[in-house]
Amino acid sequence: MSLAATNPSVAGGARRRATRGRVLLVALGGSAMLAGLDAALVRLGVWAPVASSRLGDVHGQVMVLGFLTTLISLERAQSLGRAWAYLAPGLYGLGALALVSPAPALVGQLLQVEAGVLFVAVYVALWRRAPRPLVAAQVLSAVLALGGAVVAATVDVPHALPWLAGFVVVTIAAERAELAALTMGDVADRQLLALASVLTLAILAALLAPAGGERLVGLSLLAVAGWLVAHDVVRRQLGLAGQRRYLAAALLAGYANLALAGGVLAAVGLLADPGTYDVVVHGVFLGFGVSMVMAHAPVILPAVLGRPLPYRPALWAPLVLLQAGLAARFGGALTGATVLWQVGGVLTVLAMLGFMVTAFVLVVRR
Repeated sequence: MSLAATNPSVAGGARRRATRGRVLLVALGGSAMLAGLDAALVRLGVWAPVASSRLGDVHGQVMVLGFLTTLISLERAQSLGRAWAYLAPGLYGLGALALVSPAPALVGQLLQVEAGVLFVAVYVALWRRAPRPLVAAQVLSAVLALGGAVVAATVDVPHALPWLAGFVVVTIAAERAELAALTMGDVADRQLLALASVLTLAILAALLAPAGGERLVGLSLLAVAGWLVAHDVVRRQLGLAGQRRYLAAALLAGYANLALAGGVLAAVGLLADPGTYDVVVHGVFLGFGVSMVMAHAPVILPAVLGRPLPYRPALWAPLVLLQAGLAARFGGALTGATVLWQVGGVLTVLAMLGFMVTAFVLVVRR
C-alpha cells in the first residue's frame, strides 16, 4: 500500500498538486484562446490589441488546435488518469503559443503534430479500457485532429479545415451519444461510429478530389446534425427551467449552426466564395463548437478543476450574444455587407470573452 493511500495529508497534497497542474493547462488553453481572438480581430480588419499579420495567418490553428483541442485533450487525460496523458494538452497549448511567437511557424506546427500523436495514444488507451463503438469513434476523432495538424503543416490550413471540423464534430457528437444511449441503447454507439466513418472517408476524398469531396463532407455534417437533433434527449428540455433550458438552447443552437454549415458546404464547396467559406468555417467552429463549450462548461470544468461552476442566469448573456453575432456575421458574409460582417465578428469575440469572465467569476465566488 502506498504512503498516499495511508496518509490523508499526503493524498490531499497530491490531489492539490494535480489540480494546480490542470489549472495551469486550462490557463494555457485560455491563453491560446486570447491569442486566437486577437487574431480574429486582425482578420476582421478592426482594431486589435496586437495588430500582427502573423496572428491573422495562424488564427485557425490557434483557436482549434490551441484552444479547443487543449481543453478536450485535458478532459480526456483526466478520464484516463495517467500522468503521461497530460503531455497532449500541454503540447497543444505550447504549440499554439509558439505559432504566435517570433519562432518559425514550423516549430508550433510540429509541437501540435506531436500532441496529436499523444492524443491518439490517450484515446487508444481509453478504448482498451472500454472497447465500445462509441470509444472507437472518439479514437477516430483524435486521428482526424492529428491528420489536420499534419495537413496544416505540410499543405495549408484550408485543406486541413475538413479534418479539424471532423474532429470537433465527432468528439462532441460522441459526448451527446452517451445520453442518446439512455433511450436508444447500444445502437446509438454503432450509428455514431458509422456516421464518423462516413465523414472520415468524405474528408479523405476532399483531400484527393476537393470539388466532390467537400460536398460529401457537407452532406456528412448534415447527417450528423440531423442524427443529433433526432436522438438527443435535450430537445425535450427546452420547455423546462434553469440549467436544463440553458443546456437545451445552447445545444440546439449548435446543431442549427452545424446544419447551416453542412448545407452551405454541400451546396457550393469550401473555397468557392469568401462569404460561404466564412459561413462554413465559423458555423462549425464557432456556431457549433463554442456553443457546445458553453453548454458543457458547468459539467466539464468542475471535473477538470475540482471546483464547481454553478449555473446562473448570467450565462445566458454570452450565449445569446454569440448567436446574435453569428447571425450578423453570416448575413454580412453572404450579402457582401462588410460592416455587418465586422460587427458580427466583433460580437462573437465579445461573447467568448464574456463567457470566460462570467465562468471565472462564478467559480471564484463559489
